Amino acid sequence: MAVLQLRDVSKSYGQGSRRVDAVRDVSLDVDHGEVVALEGPSGSGKTTLLALAGALLSPTSGEIFLDGDNVTRYGARARTRYRRDRVGFVFQGSNMVPFLTARENLLVVGSFGGSDRSAIRHRADELLEQLDLGAVRDQIATRLSGGERQRVAIARALMRDPSLLLVDEPTASLNFELGTRVVDALLSEVHRRQKACIMVTHDDRMARLSDRIVEIRDGRILSERPLS
Repeated sequence: MAVLQLRDVSKSYGQGSRRVDAVRDVSLDVDHGEVVALEGPSGSGKTTLLALAGALLSPTSGEIFLDGDNVTRYGARARTRYRRDRVGFVFQGSNMVPFLTARENLLVVGSFGGSDRSAIRHRADELLEQLDLGAVRDQIATRLSGGERQRVAIARALMRDPSLLLVDEPTASLNFELGTRVVDALLSEVHRRQKACIMVTHDDRMARLSDRIVEIRDGRILSERPLS
């Protein structure tokens, strides 16, 4: 069974002549250890689809499943727990707390839900080492490079061992070399930990590093092409 399953998912705003169909009848599976690159022009529905998968928005129709659980049936509290414990988000900006170190940014996220402190510290250190950030773990966020901050964002998204990673334009502010390093690090962790990942990108060079490219236009999936 796929980690993430979207079944005929639609999201609309407004009514009548003012109705806008942001996502239209989208069905999509994302498997264990798979990075799906979501491509399309601005306004095509990419970010809306990401928000639906992450339970930041509720679909107008259709169903969303994660590990077989029907997320669309969750109430408000269950949706909050879902976002906290089962989904890792990586946004365009790293959104780090600027006065905390790289390690402290991870520890803050790991402390949500009252987890064991020793286990949290061990996990943070492990992720920082695996993402080649051990040497800068005690640097405050403002002293890190753009590529380092984005790799910290990936580590932070993995802190609570989520089933699903949702990544929105992680290389938008990086040059090609740094962007490639960030996406390579993301793919390595997704494959290593057998997570499911959707990555929104405008950069076809970055999309080609993924396992599969899904093209979306006007809220509909136009094509899918595997790359591995």
